[in-house]
Amino acid sequence: MISQLFRPFSPNSVRHHLSDGGGSKPARRQSATALIVGALLCGLPQIATAASCGNTSSGFEAWKSGFAKEAKRAGVRQAGLTALASTTYARRTIAADRNQKSFRYSLDKFMQVRGANTIIAQGRKRKARNSEFFAALERKYGVPAGILIAIHGMETAFGNYMGDSKVVSAIVTLTYDCRRSDFFKPHALGALKLVDRGAITGATKGAKHGELGHTQFLPGNALNYGVDWDGNGRVDLYKMGDALASTAYFLRKKGWKPGRGYQQGEPNYRVLKEWNAATVYQQSLAIMGRKIDG
Repeated sequence: MISQLFRPFSPNSVRHHLSDGGGSKPARRQSATALIVGALLCGLPQIATAASCGNTSSGFEAWKSGFAKEAKRAGVRQAGLTALASTTYARRTIAADRNQKSFRYSLDKFMQVRGANTIIAQGRKRKARNSEFFAALERKYGVPAGILIAIHGMETAFGNYMGDSKVVSAIVTLTYDCRRSDFFKPHALGALKLVDRGAITGATKGAKHGELGHTQFLPGNALNYGVDWDGNGRVDLYKMGDALASTAYFLRKKGWKPGRGYQQGEPNYRVLKEWNAATVYQQSLAIMGRKIDG
């Protein structure tokens, strides 16, 4: 799950420069002045300047050192900090983030590429096989089976492909990258806190944008909305029950109204934007969900 924030590239790093004033002085006075200025500067604490983001891998390691301090202030403990130190710049993640062309497709093309007909057909069977499970989710959270199954099918083909990228490296790289640094920062901190909790490790695999599990939760959302559906004391989004319950809880907390519709123009349609901000994605979910629910 990733909210697509379509906005132009805008680096947000700020560099500060010290100026000597540029005034000209007689030659015999320049050396003396330089000595005085040098002495004054030696008495001042050194100012370390670090870019707040970067567009290549060259500054990644230096940036991580600064981010580690921020993470520690945010409550990340040693396990999370160790995972942060072990991250590597995720080139495939950056390439994927620069090339999200499917969200610019027409609705028909998008649904074709995403395999909508297969999702609908398999989704109906899944609903029938697990009718009590989905009924229990709807009783608790008010979200019907169709929309949850459509999300599950769209995100990971019902758990058949949950990604092959290291989640922590991916989400930390996106936080370092200038394009959407502010959006991804809370998710990077969330990922590190999930490591602290033992929910994931630095080696946990997910999607290229750092999403986790059956329905591809971003780590910050996993931290805030994860549900231990099976009651084993641990939220595991790589288990279908926990993942779908977490998805239902997320939608409910974002404003889903039990018993109300989710087609365009109906009250719950706007909540789909909280899952993914791409209009074509929201339209597809509504159509597939309706057909699965019958």
